[in-house]
Amino acid sequence: MIACSVKKDKFINRNFHAVTTEYNVLYNGNLALEKGLQELKISYKDNFWEILPIERTSEIEEVVLPGQTKSKNFERAEEKAVKAIQRHSMNIAGTEKNPQMDEAYLLLAKARYYENRFIPALEALNYILYKYPLSDRIYHAKVWREKVNIRLDNEDLAIKNLKLLLKDKKIQGQDLADANAMLAQAYINLKVNDTAISALKVAKKATNNNEEKARYTFILGQLYEEMKFKDSAYAEFQEVIQMNRKAPRRYVIQSHAKQAQYFNYSKGDTLVFLKTFNTLLEDRENRPFLDVLNHQMGLFYDKSNNNLQSKKYYNKSIKANSNDRYLIASNYRNLGEIFFKEAK
Repeated sequence: MIACSVKKDKFINRNFHAVTTEYNVLYNGNLALEKGLQELKISYKDNFWEILPIERTSEIEEVVLPGQTKSKNFERAEEKAVKAIQRHSMNIAGTEKNPQMDEAYLLLAKARYYENRFIPALEALNYILYKYPLSDRIYHAKVWREKVNIRLDNEDLAIKNLKLLLKDKKIQGQDLADANAMLAQAYINLKVNDTAISALKVAKKATNNNEEKARYTFILGQLYEEMKFKDSAYAEFQEVIQMNRKAPRRYVIQSHAKQAQYFNYSKGDTLVFLKTFNTLLEDRENRPFLDVLNHQMGLFYDKSNNNLQSKKYYNKSIKANSNDRYLIASNYRNLGEIFFKEAK
């Protein structure tokens, strides 16, 4: 095929460059971005002792230095975005004629964002907002700009911009969910939990992604818990449990652990409690979470003054080779207190 000029504003030129951009360069770039995201999700470890962040992404401290890359896939995604822009942009008389260029800049921004290169990501997003105000991806770009602002600790600016965006009644679907989720994150960062809850409820209702729905529901439980609304927190954790296989297992197990903290040892049904946790322990699907489940059984027997059983389960939790340092420390601390009491 004869290469088409990027300087001529003719239908065949526009069509060639749009198709080439979308079905070759951008396709491969988005594929690399998705692979990088999967790697990030596998390596990311949630700290369930604190309120979870809205999205599972790398810590700010993991800054990528110039010339370095955190993920070969994110690097490849950025390269493909740059290639699409350099080879297929049709900026004629100050107007972009290739309708896929906004997607290229979005890919560029996302690749940079996931490598914690927030200022370059912001530059790419601002370019979209300046050059493509009529793009069908404009809401998506605006949400991503505020994601970057939040990561740059510009919560007040993000809140202002997101509130303005959400006044537009045309925003819907996943963009609506993402905008409210980011608004919630900004308020969580500022410790304004009641307002964060309102925004996160909208995000939870608007998203069609079950993993997001489970995570948002769990975070709602954590926020209610921090505000001392135990009944509301319990109800949110119960909703996660009832999602069952629609929710990632980690949220279901941690929701059981959260509910266990509310068990009434003077009035609660101990048989139901033990049946629930024994069933969870016997389920092969829960093997990756034996540290959490055995720890909760240890706590149950500890508070029931059954030292023999509590020591047994704390030790089982330790032997589960947990990556949760706080949980490991808690097991050893509780065992130490039991041995101290027995030595008196």
